[in-house]
Formats: sequence, C-alpha cells, structure tokens
Amino acid sequence: MTDLQLDDFKTDENAAMVLLVDDQAMIGEAVRRGLSNEENIDFHFCADPHQAIAHAVRIKPTVILQDLVMPGLDGLSLVREYRNHPATKDIPIIVLSTKEDPLIKSAAFAAGANDYLVKLPDNIELVARIRYHSRSYMTLLQRDAAYRALRVSQQQLLDTNLVLQRLMNSDGLTGLSNRRHFDEYMELEWRRSLREQSQLSLLMIDVDYFKAYNDSFGHLEGDEALRKVAAAIKDASARPSDLPARYGGEEFALVLPNTSPGGARLVAEKLRQTVAALNIPHNSPSEGSSLTISIGLSTIVPKAGSNCRDLISAADKGLYSAKNNGRNQVGVE
Repeated sequence: MTDLQLDDFKTDENAAMVLLVDDQAMIGEAVRRGLSNEENIDFHFCADPHQAIAHAVRIKPTVILQDLVMPGLDGLSLVREYRNHPATKDIPIIVLSTKEDPLIKSAAFAAGANDYLVKLPDNIELVARIRYHSRSYMTLLQRDAAYRALRVSQQQLLDTNLVLQRLMNSDGLTGLSNRRHFDEYMELEWRRSLREQSQLSLLMIDVDYFKAYNDSFGHLEGDEALRKVAAAIKDASARPSDLPARYGGEEFALVLPNTSPGGARLVAEKLRQTVAALNIPHNSPSEGSSLTISIGLSTIVPKAGSNCRDLISAADKGLYSAKNNGRNQVGVE
C-alpha cells in the first residue's frame, strides 16, 4: 500500500480494499453488487488465479476473498503462495467455499487463511468480516510503520550521541583524544592490567623548543605543526587498543596496553624518526634545524595499591631525562 493510500485509510478505520479471486464472473458480479453501496470499500476482481499474486502486489488490498475450487490451480496452494510472498504474507485472506466441511475448513486455516465463509454469504456478514480483517491489517501496517519510524529515530539518536561522544572525547585542534578521555582510559587500562597482570606502557611526547617555534613562525604555523605531529602519533597507534592523546599544549601521550618495554621502545623510536622526517623547518636549537620530539617511556605491571599516576610519573621522568640529555631522543624510566 502506498503512503497516500495508507493516509487515506487512516482517516476511516472502516475503509477497505478488497480483491476477489474467483474464476466465476457471476460470483464476482454478485460480490461487487453487494459491496457497491458500502462506503469506503474499493472492490477489485481477478478471474485468473495464476494472476492473483501479481494483481495483489499491484493493488495492495487490505483483504483477499479467495475461492477454493478453481480450474488449473488449487485454492489452498494459492493461499500458501500468498503467505510465502513478502508483499502479501500478512494480507488477511477470507476463504470462500461451497461446503461447510470441517476438514476443508481446517485445511484452509492450516494453509494460512484468516477466515472461512460459505459462498455466497449474507451481505451483512461479508461486509462485517471484510471491515474487521481490513481494520486489523491496517492496524498491523500502522504499528509496523511506527516501529520502523521508532527504530530510525533511535538509530539517529544513537548516531548523534556517538558524534557528541567523539566530540567530547576529542581535542579540537588535533583530533586526538583530549586530556579528560586520556585520564579515563588510563584508569580503565590500569584496572584491566591489574586484573590480568599484564604490561602497560606509556609514551609521553613533547615537541622540542615549541615556544621558540611559535615565537619565530607564529601561532597559526605552530598549530599546523602540532597537527602534523599529532597525525604521526595517530599513525603510530597500530592497534585499536592504543590511545593517542593530546596531554596539554605541545605535549602528547600514547597509551600502549599489553606492550613490553622493548615493543614500546620500537614504537617510540619509529615515531621520533617519523616526526624528524617531516622536515618541518625550525630555528632552534640552531638556524636550519627541523622540528623534533622528545619521548619519555615507561612500562609497568600494576600491583595492588598502586595507581595509574605512577606510570604517568615514570614516563614524565623519562621525558625529563630525554630533554636534559639533548632532546630528539627517547628516555626510558
């Protein structure tokens, strides 16, 4: 049923669109006359049972009146075909039979019929059954449409929340995790490493002579340099569990769960070389220099009573050592 048709039916719960499938034209005419004076009942007739599915798909009836005995096709088989077709599987089917036979009636319901009438039924009863089944079907369609709209709304809300969460967790300049997210992640990984008694490594990264860089090239160029360094740090995060973050100012951090001191040292050295290879011009420590980074590294297996600040403090000491020993190097604590 089209959206326009659905809207039309919403305005009158007694409205119905009927498809009669019967090889006898006189039956079709009799039902048509019986329904012609009924308000909001749209009647369609199909004399060829082989065209019934296509006819139903095209007009989208709210009720199908289905004869059981037709040449060349068993009516019960056609009922099963309706139920197996995605466009007609839920449309109510009222079987019309010449016999009030419990066995035939049982077979009709087993095949998927919703109702059973001996033809030709009293017109008052036929109209009442048509309106009842049509109303039930329209309620089903409206409920399904409401569920689909709800699912779409829920997905949109989820997508919006995910975007907001990413924005809340991200540093506006570099796109890396911000300090708040870093603190939360460190706490979570510390607890996990404590439970599993696994190694947790941390790199603290500082851009060398960055104040001098801003003084020489300006803050806009300084921001661009930080973005380039951040991109290199992000690329160094090979696993989903690795967390690159902007710790503050020109200082960054890289959390490396389940990483040994040797593995962390390899990541740190590769990162240091990657930033140096960017060849970002700098005037410090001397004219013609390039921008570099210093890295402090520490690895800890947490113990009961310890705190993730212990790892941050140790990595900071490694960074202090790298700075004191000439910068552009990795200090291990």
